[in-house]
Amino acid sequence: MKNHHIFFLIVVLLSSTGCRKRTEDKKCADSGFSTSFTSRNFSMGFTTWPFGPDYADREATYQFISANADIYSEQFDNYIPWKVLMNNQPFPTDLTNDIASRISLRPTARQLLLSVSLLNIQRNDLLADADGTLPVYTSMDDPAIVDAYTKYVKYLVGQFQPDYLVLAMEVNEFRIKQENKWPGYKNLIQVVKNRLKVDYPALQIAESVTLHNWFNPAVTNPDTYIIEITNYVNQQDFVAISFYPFLKGQQTKQAFQEAFDFLNSRATKPIAFVETAHIAEDLSVPAFNVSIKGDVCQQNEYLETLLSNARQHPYEFLIWWTHRDYDELWQIFPDSTKDLGKLWKDTGLQNESGQERPALVTWKGVLNK
Repeated sequence: MKNHHIFFLIVVLLSSTGCRKRTEDKKCADSGFSTSFTSRNFSMGFTTWPFGPDYADREATYQFISANADIYSEQFDNYIPWKVLMNNQPFPTDLTNDIASRISLRPTARQLLLSVSLLNIQRNDLLADADGTLPVYTSMDDPAIVDAYTKYVKYLVGQFQPDYLVLAMEVNEFRIKQENKWPGYKNLIQVVKNRLKVDYPALQIAESVTLHNWFNPAVTNPDTYIIEITNYVNQQDFVAISFYPFLKGQQTKQAFQEAFDFLNSRATKPIAFVETAHIAEDLSVPAFNVSIKGDVCQQNEYLETLLSNARQHPYEFLIWWTHRDYDELWQIFPDSTKDLGKLWKDTGLQNESGQERPALVTWKGVLNK
């Protein structure tokens, strides 16, 4: 699944064709939110995750970003070319072609967040190479790993010249799953960060954490863990948040705000939602036998809550993960990833036909302030 990550968390979303129609047709009460939003001091944008498999779909995604955002995000989390990096060989053609394509479509006068994943989908080890293999290493801060990852990130930064960099994605999940490897990870990432700062002293750098597993962690000693992660994120240039509230069963304004209150009370650096979204439909993944309800009004309520907090607190920017449902792209997913890929399929501010949802009306109303 190119340019996308999947949480190790597994939840199920229950839907049918009939309930899709009901949720799409549902009329949401007009809260007057956009008209009450008199000014904006944070940026708003999307990732470049396309809704379909064709190049035209990618082009349309960048065009949508150009018209509806003042920041956008490029994510690299498909693989890391470890063998190439360690053997000083040329970068793979598929990688260089992908980079060239993205750069050619870059919207003008838009800030850029570059997010790179050091960790795999499960967030319990390094991200593998294109052939699925991992480099041999004795510890996370093995000099060969440090040098290779530094080279890789420097290459991407040199190509894209971003305004913000997420140097590793959802790292608190790694802390939960591999606590014994956490010190080595921190050593690795600090060396890479220091080297980047030499060449790019003005670049704003952070590592993202999942809010749902910072705020409500499934760990033995949650208070100790929360303090540790709080101290860790506040040492960075900004607090980089990944948040999909439905993954923890948060579906009401009160539940959304509870998570935001936790974040706002603990962050001492500017806050950036580097990826976030909420479901707009009842979805189904029968293989996992768990269900979560969703509709367009619930999605809009989450966006309004997010925007309200961004107005009241020092938020730098927010990135909605996908602008449009990716049903077409999902159809070509391999069978091994289809169930997991469903989790985010219906989180777009447009449905799969390109029809705008109430949340997109809210988005545009605030963007234009």
